[in-house]
Amino acid sequence: MHSFSWICRMRFSVLLVACLVAFCKGAVFRATPKGKEPFMTEMRHVNSIKTTWKAGSNFAGYSREDVEGLMGVLTPTPEKFKLPVKKPQQFGVPHFPDEFDSRDKWSSCPSIKEIRDQGSCGSCWAFGAVEAMTDRICIFHGVQFHLSAEDLATCCEDCGNGCNGGFPGAAWQYWKDTGIVTGGPYNSSQGCQPYKIPACDHHVVGKLTPCKGDDPTPKCAKQCISDYKATYEQDKYFGRSSYSIPQNNSYIQSEIMTSGPVEAAFSVYSDFPTYKTGVYKHETGDFLGGHAVKILGWGVESGTDYWLVANSWNSDWGDKGFFKILRGSDECGIESSIVAGTPGMPSWL
Repeated sequence: MHSFSWICRMRFSVLLVACLVAFCKGAVFRATPKGKEPFMTEMRHVNSIKTTWKAGSNFAGYSREDVEGLMGVLTPTPEKFKLPVKKPQQFGVPHFPDEFDSRDKWSSCPSIKEIRDQGSCGSCWAFGAVEAMTDRICIFHGVQFHLSAEDLATCCEDCGNGCNGGFPGAAWQYWKDTGIVTGGPYNSSQGCQPYKIPACDHHVVGKLTPCKGDDPTPKCAKQCISDYKATYEQDKYFGRSSYSIPQNNSYIQSEIMTSGPVEAAFSVYSDFPTYKTGVYKHETGDFLGGHAVKILGWGVESGTDYWLVANSWNSDWGDKGFFKILRGSDECGIESSIVAGTPGMPSWL
């Protein structure tokens, strides 16, 4: 009996220690004291080693959950949401310059230079899509207007769960099958459906209110704002095709150089939110989730090949809203989940 009692006490002690360890880990990695940098450990590590990029203070006073809420790419992708792969013979550019920037080649398309803001919503999957779609409409047809992240994120039921994440491939298929209306940023009154979730500050000190938690997904409203000139159905703009790009540097470069920016998804680790300058590659930290972005070019910095990427965390984050990520080794999966499509002709042209 004495032996049995001793074993029970030992088991209780082990369980208690395990619970305390789990609690402490949660306190370190989940609850961030007000005014503190939630990624301080990662920032210090990156800046203490010889790597290709520099880290800095971002998201001060936020918790890791706040940042995780911005990661809106759901995984794994169901088979029905995987787009057909563009065939190798459809890529026509055999040689590429060391550097290419869509902002320079299509300088008459101002949307390529823009950085949007998804706010406190995991709608990156929709933003990466409408950003690239908007650019391609200008590139293909010479007209400039914004496709609505609001319409795509709230009305595409098959795309996922709005602010709780979605599938980039499904967004491009929705554009082809159902169409997307026009719409500018929050509080802009641009287009049929401007974005309803306020822009927020993703930086240590900024002009906007802090990004906190997850905003609920607004209801799908199949109507335009009151003073818009067209109806919701009249304003629909359709894609002509949607497809995925094989995981091959030359194919990706060919696609961007001939047709414009593409949408890419990648795995985000807790060192990435601290990015400031240089060519990002994962050095340390936990997995936070999947994130969607727009790739608009490539280049070489200090001997390191990179992709040039636009994020959707406003222009205060990173390098004025942009970042560079290692090219050629599928860093964090950036080269294995690329989707795109071609725009149809606007009905009013």
